[in-house]
Amino acid sequence: MRLPRLFVKVFLWFWATVVLTGISVVLAFLLQAQSGQSHGRQSLPDTARYFGTATALAFEQGGVSSASRYLDELSQDEHIRACLFDKAANLVAGNGCATFTELAARVARGQAPSGSTRRDWSTIAIVVKGSGGSSYVYASELWPGPRPPGGLNPQGAALRIGMALLVSGLVCYFLTRYLITPTLRLRSAAQQIAEGRFDIRADASFESRHDEFGDLVRDFNRMAARIEDLISSQRQLLNDVSHELRSPLARMNVALDLLRRHAGEHPALHRMETDLQRLNELIGRLLTIARLEAASTLQHPTRVDLSELVSTIAADAEFELQERGCRVDIIQAADLIVLGDPSLLRSAIENVLRNAVRLTGEGTSVEVHLRAGVASPATEALIIIRDYGPGVPETELVNIFRPFYRLADPRSLESKGAGLGLAIAERIVRVHKGSIRATNEPTGGLSVEMTFPRAPNTQLEN
Repeated sequence: MRLPRLFVKVFLWFWATVVLTGISVVLAFLLQAQSGQSHGRQSLPDTARYFGTATALAFEQGGVSSASRYLDELSQDEHIRACLFDKAANLVAGNGCATFTELAARVARGQAPSGSTRRDWSTIAIVVKGSGGSSYVYASELWPGPRPPGGLNPQGAALRIGMALLVSGLVCYFLTRYLITPTLRLRSAAQQIAEGRFDIRADASFESRHDEFGDLVRDFNRMAARIEDLISSQRQLLNDVSHELRSPLARMNVALDLLRRHAGEHPALHRMETDLQRLNELIGRLLTIARLEAASTLQHPTRVDLSELVSTIAADAEFELQERGCRVDIIQAADLIVLGDPSLLRSAIENVLRNAVRLTGEGTSVEVHLRAGVASPATEALIIIRDYGPGVPETELVNIFRPFYRLADPRSLESKGAGLGLAIAERIVRVHKGSIRATNEPTGGLSVEMTFPRAPNTQLEN
């Protein structure tokens, strides 16, 4: 599953902050340790010269016993093991001095002070002077200071770094989830409301949070409830008004028939009859919109052959176009099956096609394309109806699917109707889990594209 981008960004920023902080602390520790070790190594000759001179003075003043006693105290108090040799590298005082013999001999032969490092200890031999000017060789083993942890135990250092990364990653992950989850839930609820499910609310468990996210969820749910009330009131008003108008219209039709019986045919009566028919048709369309707005899904969908349905609608429309010298051409036809309501699908396609028939230019054709979807041919059915009329301004391509929306240009789409045909088509397509959109063609005219999900187990067209 693809992680949301905001989740990834917040998680990576948190984790990077923790990791960089940890790296900074480790580097500071390493540099401090290295600095301490370097300082300790640089001070080794001075330290050895100080203790060596003191040992030589003890030897000259009190002999071997005094020098040995001083070296024993040095070992107990300072944890420094040392030995004193004469200028010929012969042992003068000290215990366990075999390890210093070779080093002392090199220094006695006139070489520079030298030493070696073994584990955490450094061995050094240096020439010191007594009070009478006599030369001695002082050799000792000193602890120069801490060594870098990585040099001591690489596996331990790697384990500690790995544990730090794991712990910081887990902490950042759960912290990111805590911060991002309410946002993702709100986004999901907003998407469902945008699809027409006005009864959806954000997760109520987030309302108990005493922070800004809790306030946001509570405000969102209040907004959603208000929108649902307004939409429900609008739908109910539309439905009630449409029903209430049916009764007066029925009585007016009866009165019109009685008037004709007494007064006979008259142009004014014919005009009245035409207006009453238009009002009745308008009310029927309003009721259709109210019913479609209230329905989020189809109750009993059946398998519908779009090829047969489109062919029948096109034949009826072409009959109306004959007097204008126009025609309806089915450019592409594929055997596509969808699940839906046949009467509703017929109404949607017919409304779009009749608009195209009414607006296409004299002597032109209305083109109908029926094919599988380009992006998902196995799951989508596509109907494109294109005319050669004046088209629609780019800024109005979305608005033409709104109820009662009419363009200012009297030659344009829906100019001669009530502005309900495309609105009904849009709602029918939406109820069938499809989509509809309009685009202007570069060579002139308007194309309306309707996409429906294909019924399962249908054969993919070549």
